[in-house]
Amino acid sequence: MANFISKNIILFSIAIALLMLCFSSKEAVADEGTATFYTPPYVPSACNGFENDGVMIAAASDAFWGNGAACGRKYKVTCTGATNQGVAHPCRGSDGVVVKIVDYCPSPACRGTIDLSQEAFAAIADPDAGKIEISIEQI
Repeated sequence: MANFISKNIILFSIAIALLMLCFSSKEAVADEGTATFYTPPYVPSACNGFENDGVMIAAASDAFWGNGAACGRKYKVTCTGATNQGVAHPCRGSDGVVVKIVDYCPSPACRGTIDLSQEAFAAIADPDAGKIEISIEQI
């Protein structure tokens, strides 16, 4: 009987350890979308009013705005290709750019998943493209 209980405790412990491993592994998953850009002045913003947040900033579309919940979140945005609406090969050799959400890009005026500052867009793509395909990952 004691041997049976010991085996069950060991199996139960292994199962718990496996569950903990599954739930604790945090694999980064990038979503796909499109990016556009907007030009200065960048204030006031929907998140921070007249606070100057620098230039590596962005406005969230309805896709992830969440009624303001996106404010302050940081995203890594990487150019993955053209949208066939501008420059054929818009991406620059960048590993992406990290931006902070400081504003809201409302529908239907918002033409992309994320609206980057002009400086952030230029860091990853040719601004003449206007709109690009991207991968976007919250960090």
